[in-house]
Amino acid sequence: MNTIYVYVLDTLADWELGYVTAELNSGRFFKKDGPSVALKTVSSSREPIKTMGGMTIVPDCLIADMVADEKNMLLLPGADTWNDPKHTAILEKASEFLNIGATVGAICGATTALASYGLLDNRPHTSNGPGFLEMFAPNYQGQQFYVDQPAVADGNLITASPTGALEWAKQIIERADVFQKDTLNAWYDYFNTGKPEYFYALMQTLPANEEVN
Repeated sequence: MNTIYVYVLDTLADWELGYVTAELNSGRFFKKDGPSVALKTVSSSREPIKTMGGMTIVPDCLIADMVADEKNMLLLPGADTWNDPKHTAILEKASEFLNIGATVGAICGATTALASYGLLDNRPHTSNGPGFLEMFAPNYQGQQFYVDQPAVADGNLITASPTGALEWAKQIIERADVFQKDTLNAWYDYFNTGKPEYFYALMQTLPANEEVN
């Protein structure tokens, strides 16, 4: 079973994770015979964290418990507390994941943390807008690789702006290979536009006996 680790920290931006965690955890649109996944929250301690929306999350495991494997993933959400030195340990783990070919997804403030750690200096990425990383990550040297898009996938690194959560989720789900291609396209089109024809198209990609909440 592949493990999707979701790093949780105080002031975590709730909305940035909603699309991707809901689908990866529920499996409601997964293709048959695809890889099975387990979603685990991970943190630097066992202490509960409080999200930006006031939700309390008790981590499932510690950074030391994580298994660095090419089939696993690490998702890093935005937060206002990324400058805390205690998060260096997860950045070290992110570097390890990237080096072995495991996927790392970072959105909003987490891209600043990756930039500060030097992980965005040599590969295409995005963030909260041109100039943002220079402002909040003084050591950042990846300007020539910056792409001004809501979300950017470069192999096993997937980055996004805070308004790119849906695009980020699509690229992560595609990388995880848990949806059929037509399911993923219809899912994205429906949540991106709200048009009912895409919902019905989504339903048609699923087995006839599939129930969707």
